[in-house]
Amino acid sequence: MMPDMMIDGAALLGLAWKSAAVAGGTLLLLRLARSRSSGERSMIAHSGLFALLALPAAILLLPTWAPLPAEWFAAAAPAALAASDLATTGGPVADIAVPATTSVPVVVDAGGSPPVVLASLGDVAPFLYAIPLVLLFGVMLLAVVRLFAMRGRAEVLVQPSWLSALAEAQRRMGFKHGTALLVSEELRSPISWGVLRPTIVLSPKAVQATGEAEAIIAHELAHVARLDWAKLLGARVACAVFWFNPFVWMLARESHQLREEAADDAVLMADIDGPDYATLLVGAARHDNKAALLAAHGVAPAKSSLKRRITRVLDGSLKRGPASSGWMLGSLLLLVGLTVPLAAFSATAPEAQQAAETARAVAVVAQEKALVSAQSAKAAQAVAEDEAATARQEKLTAEQLVSMRAVGVTPAYIEEMRASGGSIDADDVIAAKASGVDAAYIAQMRRLFPRADVGDMIGAAAVGVDVSYAREIQSYFPNVNLDDLTGMRAMGVDGAYIRDMRKSGVSLRDPEDAIALRAVSPPRRPHDAKGPKGPKSATVRVGPGGVIEARSADGKVARIEIPEAPEPPEPPEY
Repeated sequence: MMPDMMIDGAALLGLAWKSAAVAGGTLLLLRLARSRSSGERSMIAHSGLFALLALPAAILLLPTWAPLPAEWFAAAAPAALAASDLATTGGPVADIAVPATTSVPVVVDAGGSPPVVLASLGDVAPFLYAIPLVLLFGVMLLAVVRLFAMRGRAEVLVQPSWLSALAEAQRRMGFKHGTALLVSEELRSPISWGVLRPTIVLSPKAVQATGEAEAIIAHELAHVARLDWAKLLGARVACAVFWFNPFVWMLARESHQLREEAADDAVLMADIDGPDYATLLVGAARHDNKAALLAAHGVAPAKSSLKRRITRVLDGSLKRGPASSGWMLGSLLLLVGLTVPLAAFSATAPEAQQAAETARAVAVVAQEKALVSAQSAKAAQAVAEDEAATARQEKLTAEQLVSMRAVGVTPAYIEEMRASGGSIDADDVIAAKASGVDAAYIAQMRRLFPRADVGDMIGAAAVGVDVSYAREIQSYFPNVNLDDLTGMRAMGVDGAYIRDMRKSGVSLRDPEDAIALRAVSPPRRPHDAKGPKGPKSATVRVGPGGVIEARSADGKVARIEIPEAPEPPEPPEY
């Protein structure tokens, strides 16, 4: 039985405790082997890191191993089903079909309010896990890029003393690959990195200390020969993948210390004097690169490890040999023998897992059922309201039906008018059809005048107000309404008239001024207002009682009173 390939909260939880077991077990083995050489203990540490890197793939690829008795979980499945039944539906769930996949849980308010969809912790766990993972990988890649960029700016070291020290160290270690020896102003102490094209970069101050050349080269070449750069990158990857596990960080830090101690042992085995080398380490610690180069090894020890390294260098009773092939094989077999069963291990029997998955699926389906019921009730209410509105609209009188037939109203025309937006009744439909107004005109005018009703639009269309005219007048009077437009169009006020009046010096403050001026005078042209001294300005105002007042620039006032229309005579009595 293969586990699910999806990364969720449960998978991350399993990965967390299994990685803690592997890293904790490796640290325990290092504790038990503290009397062994640094090379042998380094092999244990890096075997543990390799097991950690292989753990996610092993969990996905290995079949599930459930050694615990199935009887322990026999009573758990019905209890889980009953709990999910009562917690979500409040009753039996036998009629609910469990789907193959589950969706996001929903919470339905008992008061009947709209359901709220909530994302579970298992849904957001992969995103919370991925953010530090990406950041740590980015830091590591940036450090590697910086190394190679610095290599491109460094200069080749050609001093004979350093070249002879490199050749002697390569001969003594049996290292036949070419190693680049460079010098860079960007460093404070020597570093090394690389596998296929190993590189040793010295600081200018280290180059001047020719007496320490053999020790420095032996230390850095030991890192190169032991492929410590690949081990360093592997430890960085393990810390990024298992960033949440403190045991992994402890193991990575210990593995780095053991790589440096194994390189120190290689220096001492090359007949370098121990006290002299200890003095070199103390001096190099003063010029540490301050952890600016996270992807390289260096001679300079960190202040936290200086005491431990000097103590080991000066202790002549310690074992300093490299790890033998038998020790390497034994360490790998031990860790593989622990990691493989751990990766395949499942704390619950397959039957219990299936029951738990069924319970979760039932709970989700029950919640979805409640959501669907709430949505269905809301949709039914909306349909009922629409049907009631339609029924009210469809209660037509015989006179309205006759009028609709007379002007040619069809069901399609009614649907188009309704689709144009807003409310519209039967009388509006009849008037619109009789006036030749279509749904497109109503929709366009509604965008310009959202608050206008259909009757106003029909009246505007009757006097010739179209969209272009409305937009033209709006450019002069932004706050014009549909009633003003209808009056202006009926009086013959257009954009040309407004421009002519304004060029003549007439101040038209609002549509009412334009309508009043057009009502008492014919259209004026700019040359009509010019005298010997050029154009004169005038102001027109509509006063109370229907009085129109025009004031010229020279102060003369003309008032025009519009008489009220006489009341019609009463019909004679017979």
